[in-house]
Amino acid sequence: MSVVQLTDEERSTWLSTLEGWEMAEGKDAIQRTFEFGDFIEAWGFMSRVAILAEKQDHHPEWFNVFNRVEITLTTHDADGLSLRDVHLAKAINAL
Repeated sequence: MSVVQLTDEERSTWLSTLEGWEMAEGKDAIQRTFEFGDFIEAWGFMSRVAILAEKQDHHPEWFNVFNRVEITLTTHDADGLSLRDVHLAKAINAL
């Protein structure tokens, strides 16, 4: 099954429903930064996201320093933002 890129209208509509997420600069992706009390909390969050990502077979690009986790979501199979990114972002926000 082919994964399709969101249209500009769909992108705008979905982004408005994703609290804390914004378009990434220079790429067709969304991003969000999460901050925690310490490294252990950040690592625990990353572990929970990893389980979600594996279940959805959709894996984030991320970066972690101490208590901060930066996540970027894009769909390589669609060459940009797709509903797979929206669904994973919503699941991450629910954590």
